[in-house]
Amino acid sequence: MIFLTLFLTFFKIGISTFGGGYAMIPMIQAEVLSHGWMTQEELINFIAVSESTPGPFAVNISTYVGTQTGGLPGAVCATFGVVLPSFLIILLVARCFLRFRSSRLVSAAMDGLRPAVVGLIASAAVSIAQTVFPLAGIGGFAAFFSSEAFFALLIFAVSAVLIFWKKLHPIPVIAAAAVLGIALCCLRDLLAVSG
Repeated sequence: MIFLTLFLTFFKIGISTFGGGYAMIPMIQAEVLSHGWMTQEELINFIAVSESTPGPFAVNISTYVGTQTGGLPGAVCATFGVVLPSFLIILLVARCFLRFRSSRLVSAAMDGLRPAVVGLIASAAVSIAQTVFPLAGIGGFAAFFSSEAFFALLIFAVSAVLIFWKKLHPIPVIAAAAVLGIALCCLRDLLAVSG
């Protein structure tokens, strides 16, 4: 039963999402949390891993959620579910490409979808930021600067500067951020054990 649920859930996500993987995040988040398949923090970690590994985001995240929920058969069902709608739509579009390309109705629909996709991506960014940078309950300014949220925000800011302003390739920046995150977690654990 879980396999059918995984397939149908990710099929629904795949068929109703326009704009790529980032636009899927709010729907994936709603579905995964409503089914109780994982916590918000676990999902954020899966999103980070999905973005850091090769391949399309939707395939990666559906595979991870499927594996977490139903093992290898769950991964297959979730991945097949999210890919099938796009595959079918591309087959349809490929058959009618010239007619679709010149259609004013299709062009108008795409013009309407663009702002909605930007809104979905912004919604996902805010939701992820609220989990990664929790500001509630921080005991003052000094506590924030010694918290994990501060270091996460610092890694984010440095990564953004290196990629957007210094024009470094994202792959070494992602790798360096992962190594730095691992080092900070190890240091935190060492300090917790010794203190």
